[in-house]
Amino acid sequence: MADPKGRGAMGFIIGALVVIVAGLVWYIYADGDMPGQDKAEIKINLPDGN
Repeated sequence: MADPKGRGAMGFIIGALVVIVAGLVWYIYADGDMPGQDKAEIKINLPDGN
């Protein structure tokens, strides 16, 4: 009979690898742009000091 602890660890490792590969595929599909990295433009208008 197989060791249940070993099967759980193997399942965890395989699951982690699947998540990593899926993340890499998504990153490549998104042209290397991470979400939320759009460059914001900030303008501050100060009143004239006259």
